[in-house]
Amino acid sequence: MELEKIQQALRDSKLDGWLFYDFHNRDPIAYRVLGIDFGKFTSRRWFYFIPAEGEPVRLAHKVEPTKLDRLPGRKEMYLGWKELHQVLPEILKPAKKIAMQFSPLAAIPYVSTVDGGTIELIKSLGFEIASSADLVQTFEAVIDEAGYRSHLAAGEKMQLIKDQAFAKIGEFIKAGKHLTEYELQQWMVERYEQEGLTCMDEFPIVGVNEHPADPHFEPTAENTHVFKPGDTVLIDLWAKFKAPGSIFYDITWCGFIGNNPPVKYVEIFNTVRDARKAAVEFVRDRFKANKACFGYEVDDACRRVVIEAGYGDYFIHRTGHSIGEEVHGNGVNIDNLETKDERQLVPGICFSIEPGIYLEGEMAVRSEIDVFITQASEVVVAGDEQQELILID
Repeated sequence: MELEKIQQALRDSKLDGWLFYDFHNRDPIAYRVLGIDFGKFTSRRWFYFIPAEGEPVRLAHKVEPTKLDRLPGRKEMYLGWKELHQVLPEILKPAKKIAMQFSPLAAIPYVSTVDGGTIELIKSLGFEIASSADLVQTFEAVIDEAGYRSHLAAGEKMQLIKDQAFAKIGEFIKAGKHLTEYELQQWMVERYEQEGLTCMDEFPIVGVNEHPADPHFEPTAENTHVFKPGDTVLIDLWAKFKAPGSIFYDITWCGFIGNNPPVKYVEIFNTVRDARKAAVEFVRDRFKANKACFGYEVDDACRRVVIEAGYGDYFIHRTGHSIGEEVHGNGVNIDNLETKDERQLVPGICFSIEPGIYLEGEMAVRSEIDVFITQASEVVVAGDEQQELILID
């Protein structure tokens, strides 16, 4: 745990403290930020309060008295609920405004892990609750140099596997052999293993024609299609190295089996590609001008291109997500559709830009890249960006 940095961040945010709480292992964020073991079952409620100034306080139940012993600070104990209600205001004083894993109106549900009753309890004791979303981003989503290097190295492997996957389709088509979506997916997972990568058992999306019109389509041995000439193809792949602290790499590319793709397919691909570019340029322009840039604004800039092309109703998900040690991280998302993510893009974060158009029963296109903002505020795209459809001969 980075106590001094947390306290400085609290002061910068004009917050009096950060109250961590867990019961039955409901808040993995707390364990990661504090650096304690999430694997051990928590059968009683615990609280850990970090004030903006001064010594932290541990509050544990007498049945699990050592739960927070790895953390610095004064130790307090409670037994019954009445005692808990008496001790809590004492350990929080003289704070007034306290951060918790909570989001007003569930605007950022990814960090809203504290139950409503506990929020009501803390408020009833006379304290104002603020969302910890920005703090969580600072201590969960900002990537150090080693993490960024692992992201880039994974990207080189993933770009190679992507190229090999499209080439494999072409090889089977030329040889007149059958290859299914599911078989190619499983081959890709084997390649991950060979390269020392893991997708944490969330396997790549490989789909043709109408299948990827479901953005989270999962090929199985039962639902799979065989690749054939004239098919539109979407491959979405993500993985990271198995070493601790490694950062995911996540991309989506599209292709056509043949040399003359349908006019509509080319049109929606070009629209998605242009929307992706517009999003990146928006971020770069903001950082070059030294202006604040928020997740919902980037989504708007990207989505506007799709709407103006007449496909707004078919872009059915946010523009992008935070990327970290989990493929969907706890930093700012590029979103003004599913949520209005008002968190600011800051140096050290990684996120996807992945607009898509999904025509149910017909075809789909998604174009996904990973963007990283360096400590020098340079907006960097890791790896190749797809500019044209892959034509698979």
